[in-house]
Amino acid sequence: MLLRAFSGWPAVAAVGLAMVPGLVLGLGLIDAPDAGRAAVFGVTIVAAAFLLSWAAEVSQLDFSQGLALALLALIAVLPEYVVDASFAWLAAEDPAYAGYAIANMTGANRLLIGVAWPLVLVIAFARFRQFRVELEKGHGLELVVLLAATAYAFLIAAKGNLTLVDLAVLFALFVFYMWRIARMPSEEPHLVGPARLIATYPPGQRRLITLAFALAAAGAILLVAKPFAKALVATGVDLGIDEFLLVQWLAPLASEAPEFVVVALFAWRGMSTAALGTLISSKINQWTLLVGMLPLIYSIALGRPDALPLDSRQQEEVLLTAAQSLFAVALLLDLRLSLVGAAMLFGLFVIQLVFSETRMAVTVVYGVLTPLVLLRSRRHLGNAFAWLFSQGRRERHL
Repeated sequence: MLLRAFSGWPAVAAVGLAMVPGLVLGLGLIDAPDAGRAAVFGVTIVAAAFLLSWAAEVSQLDFSQGLALALLALIAVLPEYVVDASFAWLAAEDPAYAGYAIANMTGANRLLIGVAWPLVLVIAFARFRQFRVELEKGHGLELVVLLAATAYAFLIAAKGNLTLVDLAVLFALFVFYMWRIARMPSEEPHLVGPARLIATYPPGQRRLITLAFALAAAGAILLVAKPFAKALVATGVDLGIDEFLLVQWLAPLASEAPEFVVVALFAWRGMSTAALGTLISSKINQWTLLVGMLPLIYSIALGRPDALPLDSRQQEEVLLTAAQSLFAVALLLDLRLSLVGAAMLFGLFVIQLVFSETRMAVTVVYGVLTPLVLLRSRRHLGNAFAWLFSQGRRERHL
């Protein structure tokens, strides 16, 4: 009963109140030490991201299912975009921040596959004794786009920088993905919590509430993202913690927590396919738009077109992230993710997280495992491309 009462407007009020200290601090009305600033701004980003996720869920009522899930995934990770963009902007003033931008990007990507994907399987097994999560044939589109973006990420790691050409390529991939997914059939969304309550209002009121949520969240994130980035780095220096690792894991965890909650609720309610599909879409968003925007923001801050440089450590991070992504795609080629596959994703993620010196060794492990999985599922790769082209032919005949 308490959970049900807290799932409507009381939840919205609680999230709004959680944003207030960060807004007050961001406006300069009070001051705090770096650790306190990082914590308060982090809470504000988490709260704002909840507002964004509710707005994104309600938007499913106005779009096709595929496009709505893609928009949900995109909007839910907007806080991550803003935080990473802040690091890229600051890199124009201090080159050290270029490393933090890459750390934040790679951390967000690896968290998504290494933690969020297995989380869906754990919930599905705990609740329904499911040993695997099945995807639909339409998810072949996501796999093809994700595979293309992953292949391009290996090129980025090899050349050691991010340029505006990379932005053009990755943005083109994202546009293609959104164009194709918008043509998929729609279904009635399954909303929970405040999103379910907002959906009961008439269309005009519902859209106004959704817009208000989105604007409030966006304003809060834009206000605190840059000071949060600076405070997080300063906290690492003050506490003697490797600030690269702090930026890589703590910042993405804060900005992506609401998305984790949304997909966990999906899985808890028996919608494990939608949960995993949303996470795959999020991975595409991060692997295309998030990566591509970094050289754009960097160039704008510099006042001229230039490449965002990657040092040897950052190249290793991008390479590891690409290897993890390729292994994850290979696991999904048969349109399902098993508990065994999820355990492998989580286990390898934990190893490289706890023992950071094993980054290259884990990359090699991914490189060995991926061909083995691809060999087992090679016919499914053809099926994914076949579905994509058959959809194109069907659309031309309509």
